Amino acid sequence: MDGTVDTVALTSWVREFGRLVAAEKERLTELDSAIGDADHGVNMDRGMTAVLAVLAGEAPTTPADVLKRTGMTLVSKVGGASGPLYGTAFLRMAAAAGGADALDAPGFAKVLRAGLDGVVARGKAEAGDKTMYDALAPAVDALDGALAAGQPLGEALRTAVGAAERGRDATIPMVARKGRASYLGERSAGHQDPGATSVTLLLSAAATVLGGD
Repeated sequence: MDGTVDTVALTSWVREFGRLVAAEKERLTELDSAIGDADHGVNMDRGMTAVLAVLAGEAPTTPADVLKRTGMTLVSKVGGASGPLYGTAFLRMAAAAGGADALDAPGFAKVLRAGLDGVVARGKAEAGDKTMYDALAPAVDALDGALAAGQPLGEALRTAVGAAERGRDATIPMVARKGRASYLGERSAGHQDPGATSVTLLLSAAATVLGGD
């Protein structure tokens, strides 16, 4: 990988995310059973299974096409908060990708930040709310910083994964301020946020597939 992310690479990223979600489905649902509706893993797995079927059947031709189809499918197939949040993230990513045939490293970072902006716009989350934002925002910032420091895309993505993992783990002591978990008040503390966990899988998938440099 030379740091260029094309349609095939993005499709592979989404497929790897789907594979990780399937592998971690029960863990994600277990996390959600403590502070949510006990359906995050099941919902995400159903959504990503539908996404992979769409991508296999329709063969996207541009990066934006991959991201748009992924986003639209997640919005229509995933219940709860996850569908709108992940769907909006991918749709914003698609808009940021524009008509490009491939994205360079800064272009991919720009696309990922647009996804974060979509999550914020849809969920109104801030740092410390105990949501996917707490893993995604540090990861996006870390990716930008690593690229600015001269790291190649693969190395920068691994740096971003480390930031996502730290953000995910930092949700454990937090008291939730958004979503179903916020209804529990202080009882939400001591549990890892499922959304922060699944979005860390998204970053891990990117590092695995796009990180070959």
